[in-house]
Amino acid sequence: MDDAQAVIGPVNLAARVDEALAVQAVAFGLDAEEVAVRRHIVLRHLTSPGARAFGATTPDGRLVGFVYGMPNDRAHWWSTVVEPYLRVTGTADWLEGSFVITELHVHPAFQGLGLGRGLITAITDTADEKRSILSAIDTESPARGLYRSLGYTDLARQVHFPSAARPYAVMGAPLPLPRRN
Repeated sequence: MDDAQAVIGPVNLAARVDEALAVQAVAFGLDAEEVAVRRHIVLRHLTSPGARAFGATTPDGRLVGFVYGMPNDRAHWWSTVVEPYLRVTGTADWLEGSFVITELHVHPAFQGLGLGRGLITAITDTADEKRSILSAIDTESPARGLYRSLGYTDLARQVHFPSAARPYAVMGAPLPLPRRN
């Protein structure tokens, strides 16, 4: 299987939210209750100014990966949680003029094929902002390796979100993201 078996492009995530969350549930290990909560969150996020989404779709129309994000708004919950951690590391200025990658997930059967890289570069290429920020579970993982390979560096670590069992890292990168040679 190669990444040519899935095409990356803009997606109406509100219309395909259940498909996207099914991918996230498998990729991130969510139960039905967590999916139901996230469904409401995703739909609310998509009403934010500048919010957009891209998907990775197989030739038969199956959504196997997605990313969505928006220009950061310091009044959003995520920003209010991470700001104190960023202040401690002297990086709170990253909350201004940044495009936030809110979620990025690829079905495990399609991971390692370049779809995550393709999704994140496609969405950030549409950003007017000069940099991008995101949060990822604060552990060494393929996701963190991908983000580092795209120029993301740790802005703060051991960030604790109220509903998350594990700590997160907040990462930032200048835009545009680098391409492989």
